[in-house]
Parts: sequence; C-alpha cells; structure tokens
Amino acid sequence: MKIAESILSFLARKEVYGLAIIILISIIIFRLGTKLIEKIIISGKDVYERKKRKTIVNLISNIFKYAVLVISIFFILGLYGVDTKALLASFGVVGAVLGLALQDTIKDFISGITMIMDNYFVVGDIVTFKEFTGEVIDMGLKTTKIKKYTGEVYVIANRNIDAVINISQKPANVVIDIPTAYEEKTPKVEKAITKILNEIKKIEGIKKEPTYLGISSLDDSCVKYSISIICPQDNQWQIKRETLKIIKLIYEKEKIKIPYPQIEVHHEQEV
Repeated sequence: MKIAESILSFLARKEVYGLAIIILISIIIFRLGTKLIEKIIISGKDVYERKKRKTIVNLISNIFKYAVLVISIFFILGLYGVDTKALLASFGVVGAVLGLALQDTIKDFISGITMIMDNYFVVGDIVTFKEFTGEVIDMGLKTTKIKKYTGEVYVIANRNIDAVINISQKPANVVIDIPTAYEEKTPKVEKAITKILNEIKKIEGIKKEPTYLGISSLDDSCVKYSISIICPQDNQWQIKRETLKIIKLIYEKEKIKIPYPQIEVHHEQEV
C-alpha cells in the first residue's frame, strides 16, 4: 500500500502530471497544425504547382515544429519554477549570441526559402547538381536531399546550392535511334515503325503522340531510323526501356534485322 501511495503521490505532483500534459498538448497541436497547413496550402491547378506547395508545407511544418518546441520548453521551465519573464528579457542577448553561433544554419534557412520562391526546384523534381543527377526527395531548413536512380542520396547544405540544372519543369524529349540492316527495305521498316508508335502510345505516362523523325544517319553497318517521345522527366528511363522492348518484339515479328558487330575470319590457303 505504501508503495502505491508513494507512486500516486509522485504522479499527483504538478511537476510530473504537468510535464506529461504539456508534452501531450504539444504533440496534438503540432499534428493538428501540420494537417491544417497541408489542407490550406496543398491545392494547385497542375502537378508542378502541387509539388511546389508541398515543398512549402514541409518548410512551414519545420518552422512550426521548432516554434511549438520552444514554447513548450518555456512552459516546462515555468512549471519547474524558472522565471521565464526574466529569461524572455535576456532572450535578445541570447538571440544575438545564437545568431553569431548559428550563422551557417541561418544561411541554410534563407537559402531554402529563396530556392522555393525563385523556383529553383521543389520536392519531386529531377535536378543535376555538380554532375549528380537525381530526384529531390526532401527540402529541410538546413539541407536538401537528392536521390539518384541507382539509390545514392546526396545531402547538400542549402547555403552551398548556388547553381542547379532543373530538368523537370518541362517534359523530356526522348529521341531513340533504331539501328536497322541496310538490306531491309525502307517502306517495310517505316510500316513497322508505325506499329511501334501505336504501341508506344499505350505506355502509361505518354501525354503526346510519339513521332517518326525519319532516317537520322547512314552508319557503316546500319541505317538509323529515329523516333521522338515526349514524356514526364521522372519516368523517361522507364518509358525508354519499355519502348526498346516494343521495338525488338515488333522487329522480330516483322523479321527485320537489327545488325550487330561481326568478325570475318579468313584462313590463309597455300596456292
């Protein structure tokens, strides 16, 4: 009984239950606030606008999280008898010191806001930064993360992002050269290419009609026929792989030869 009474007495102290209440309320406020921010901001006329707004939501949510954390800490300190008014009065001096100590963090934050406002890129865009190409998977207050299609993630401090190439704001124009043997008649090949284009149109993500560009080159061992596909940047590689499969299947069906390097060996004969 004495143990139970001791536990109840301990839990009845305002320093204990008050701490639990403050933490619980802070978590509830943060979650409800984040959902409200998402509901208000994430709505746009097109995919790019929605991606941009989602990125803004991520940044605002980070700011909101730190604001809730700071306010909660002040309440907890007040709960334990700390004079928060005096603490607030000295906050200006502390802020100045922290400003000097956290110069890089402040630069990261300002750079992150600038990148969004100036449309550098948003979460979901495909970008190239210092020869590293990948998808922007996260934009935080301090860093931006870019993920390569092979899985590597490049983490960059926002203040160091001075120049990037954004290849997502416009659709990709994928041009594919189809190598074909010289002995194949052009009308037969172009008829097969028409079938290829009709199959490409069925690939998910294709927004515009693929087009036949004509003969692009006469190489040593083959004639190259070119086609053009307009598609979203983020899945152009998948669409290219599916297109190459379609080309091979239709060429096999139409018995059109795709040349490959061959070596002729001549045996010297005595005369």
